[in-house]
Amino acid sequence: MSSPTELGEFLRNRRSGLQPEDVGLRNYGVRRVPGLRREELAMLAGVSNTYYTRLEQGLSSNASESVLEAIARALDLDDAERAHLMDLAKPVKTKRRANVKPDHARPGTLRLIESMSTTPAVVLGRRSEVLAWNALGHKLVASQLAFDSPSCLAERPNMTHMLFLDAHTRELYERWTEEANRAVASLRLLTGRFSDDQELTALVGELTMKSPEFASIWSKHPVENCISGLKYFRHPFVGSLELNFEVLSSPDDSGHRILLYTADPGSPSSEALQLLTSANTVGQFDHDWARP
Repeated sequence: MSSPTELGEFLRNRRSGLQPEDVGLRNYGVRRVPGLRREELAMLAGVSNTYYTRLEQGLSSNASESVLEAIARALDLDDAERAHLMDLAKPVKTKRRANVKPDHARPGTLRLIESMSTTPAVVLGRRSEVLAWNALGHKLVASQLAFDSPSCLAERPNMTHMLFLDAHTRELYERWTEEANRAVASLRLLTGRFSDDQELTALVGELTMKSPEFASIWSKHPVENCISGLKYFRHPFVGSLELNFEVLSSPDDSGHRILLYTADPGSPSSEALQLLTSANTVGQFDHDWARP
């Protein structure tokens, strides 16, 4: 996924979003293209215009960390964008194996989420595929699917894929556009971190071809490490829920994450979550999910 083209696109995107007055430079009249010129960005970063141009054009692959840090400061990148720049400029080379075992949630992770009977939990792989969920997590995000679907590789759901291409999932999110932008920003970060993942590349390709909305957001090159915040649901059984989410990332290089949802104590969303906890949703969702 990571390539000189990706790096160039990212640098041009962020450069075009800065105006001269944003960085203390004088703006001399109308510009043919928006944002800073290459020579202005190079000056701010303390590198030659020729060197920066070659980097943006994908003609230089040996940029030092100090140069990349200087460019990140000149572009006023946040921590997530800076990490993404480093991933794109110096992608990790890994040895490919002929037979790669399918990814699965670790037994300890399964025991952990199963013990959270009142907290929706979903275990995600590096490509946002669902490796497992507990009963309440399944009821919350995908009751239209079989509970054991993550265990079947041919039917394994993918949260980003469903968000853009599954009508049921699209209806589930009250603020779908906000959720879509957040999902693409997270996926961008992953594609830089796991640049050699062919399945991740295939996912981006499929979404780009099948969803104009995904393609539009992807072209803007958003990058964000979405580890906490609020999600707004319009659930077919319990109605509106405003839930806090937290993402717990595995400390190894597996890319596994546990997505947890909680409601503020005493809130209507907390009451709705309790109702969902006690509900037997088998068969009860069929009518609602079947709405046109």
